Amino acid sequence: MQKRENLQKQTPSQVVETIEIDLLLEAIFRFYGYDFRNYARPFIQRRILQRVQKENLTSISALQEKILRDPIVMNGLFSDFSINVTEMFRDPSFFKSLRTNLIPLVKDYPEIRIWHVGCSTGEEVYSMAILLQEEGLYEKTKIYATDINTSVLEKAKKGTFSLADMQLYTKNYLLAGGTRAFSEYYQVVADQVVFHPDLQKNVVFAEHNLVTDSSFHEFDMIICRNVLIYFNKCLQNDVHQLLYESLSLSGFLGLGKREGIRFTSYGTCYEEFNQAERLYRKFK
Repeated sequence: MQKRENLQKQTPSQVVETIEIDLLLEAIFRFYGYDFRNYARPFIQRRILQRVQKENLTSISALQEKILRDPIVMNGLFSDFSINVTEMFRDPSFFKSLRTNLIPLVKDYPEIRIWHVGCSTGEEVYSMAILLQEEGLYEKTKIYATDINTSVLEKAKKGTFSLADMQLYTKNYLLAGGTRAFSEYYQVVADQVVFHPDLQKNVVFAEHNLVTDSSFHEFDMIICRNVLIYFNKCLQNDVHQLLYESLSLSGFLGLGKREGIRFTSYGTCYEEFNQAERLYRKFK
């Protein structure tokens, strides 16, 4: 009923576009198994229309026909739906809070399990590995870094990034409380840098779909930053259930600056560890 009321508020062309998007997402789910039906509609709509332009098509329906017949076009749309905005020590104050406030509370754990959700090309995973190494905890830590996009995971496994980004990454590292020269962690090869293999030895990169896949471990810390903002409220709640079930009692959950836990079904299950940095601790 709510959906029908929303359609009645739209112009005829908007109604057609809404129906086309619904049919496209349903077709993707049925044919390829990827479920984008509960992603935030403005985001999905924007990316679909951009792909229509890139393919020189005249309608979303034409795009639907093309992706069902041409997997290469589907790969392009899939990449459009995958958010890969990241950088090393992104939001340095978040990593500074981990270093100064959270790490002291877990340093005596016999082992530490961390899940990086939506790890993209891995910059923040390597950032965590560096932080843990400097705090003397990396040897007893296992980091599971997951993403829906296998191509970005392959890049993450290589640990190779642009030399041009190192000035920004060095600044972030220092603001996050880094204790060494950042250049000690990588080697320069032409216009690329390759991070030391030791930073990967306790990291497992793996494909995982938040929409369709279940919990696969119990974690002491889950980092899920700037992921939930691309989902609608229904899907956000489903993902919060997955994160809650995957987190050990007294475990920590780190969200993005525009995300929170208060108005979800699990808001009463966490205490605010650092509200400014969207860090929470599970207490029931």
